Amino acid sequence: MLQYIVRRALWAVVLFFAITMVSYILFFVIPAEPTRIGLGRSGTARDIGEAIGLHGPVYKEYGQFVWHVAHGSLGRSWFNRRDVKEMIFAAAPVTFSLVIGGAIFWMLLAIPIGILSALRPRSRLDRASTVLVLIGISAHPVWLGLVFSYFLGYKLHLFPLGGYCDLISPTTTCGGPLQWTWHLILPWVTFAVLYAALYTRMIRATVMEAMSEDYVRTAEAKGAPRSRVLRVHVLRNAMLPVVTMLGMDLGVWIANAVFVESIYGLPGVGRLLVRALSQRDLPVVMGVIVFTSLVIVTLNLIVDVLYAAIDPRARVEQSEDEGEPLTAQRHKPIVSSAEQPAESLFSQASQERS
Repeated sequence: MLQYIVRRALWAVVLFFAITMVSYILFFVIPAEPTRIGLGRSGTARDIGEAIGLHGPVYKEYGQFVWHVAHGSLGRSWFNRRDVKEMIFAAAPVTFSLVIGGAIFWMLLAIPIGILSALRPRSRLDRASTVLVLIGISAHPVWLGLVFSYFLGYKLHLFPLGGYCDLISPTTTCGGPLQWTWHLILPWVTFAVLYAALYTRMIRATVMEAMSEDYVRTAEAKGAPRSRVLRVHVLRNAMLPVVTMLGMDLGVWIANAVFVESIYGLPGVGRLLVRALSQRDLPVVMGVIVFTSLVIVTLNLIVDVLYAAIDPRARVEQSEDEGEPLTAQRHKPIVSSAEQPAESLFSQASQERS
C-alpha cells in the first residue's frame, strides 16, 4: 500500500509541474493585450515580467515561477496591490464550506434513496426519485438558486437571501456554528440538488446490478442475512463506480461553486475569480487557477487511495499499468472465497477430483 501511495504521489507532482507550465505559458509567454493592464498601456510583457521578478530566458523565468509557487508566492494583485495568496486563503474556507457541506447533503439524499429505490423498483419512492432526477439534471444552479432565494428567503423568510458568517472567528455579530449553518443551508441545497439526482440513479443502477450477480445469490442461498449481504457484498461493489465518479466530478464541483457563490454573495474563490476576470487582474486569476488545480490534484490522489482501500486488487492492477489512474479503470466485482458462485465451486471441486 505504501509503495502504491508513493507512486500516485509522484504522478501528482508531475501533474503539478504540468499545471504550472500551462499557467505560465498562458499568462507570461503568450502575448496578450490584458497583460498590459498591470503597467498601463505603455507596458510590455517584459516590463510586467520584470515588475513581478520574472525576466530573462524562458526556462529561467519558468524556474523562478515554479520556485515562487512552491514557496507560496503568487504575486500581488494589479488592482489593489494585495498579496494574492492572502486573498485566496481568505476566500478558500468559504468555498470549502460550500463544497463539503453540499457534498454531505447530496450523500445523505442520494445514498439512502438510491438503495431503497433499488430494493423496491417501480415503487412510489422509485418514481418520486425519477422526478427528482429529471428536475436536478434539467435545472441550472443559477435558476435553482434564484427559485430557492425567492420562495424560501424572500417570501417565507425561512433563510437569509445571502451573505456568509464565519464559523470559528467571527469578525462581526454574524458568526458561530448556528449563524454559519443558517446562512449556508440554501447554498448547500442548491449545490446538492444536481449531484443528488445524478448519484441517486447511479447508486440505484449499481445496486441492482450487484444484486443480480451470482455471488450475491450464492451468499443468500447459504443463509446469510440480507443486511449482511447488502453491507458486505452489494454496497462494497456498488460504491466502486461512485468513488470513480467522485474523482471525475471534483473539477465540476468547483465550477458549480462559482455560480452558487455569485447567486448568494458568498466571498469564496469562485466569486474572487469572477471579480478578477472582470478587472483583468491576471495575477489573481493565475493564482486561483494554480490553487484550484492543486486542490483537485490532491483530492484525486485521496480518491485513488480510497479506491485502492475499497478494492485491494486495484493496487495490483495499477502496478501493471503505471500511468493510468484508478478512476479510469474498471474492475470485476469483489468476491471473497467463501461466497464464490456455485458454478466456480463445482468446477473447482471437479478439477480437484480429476
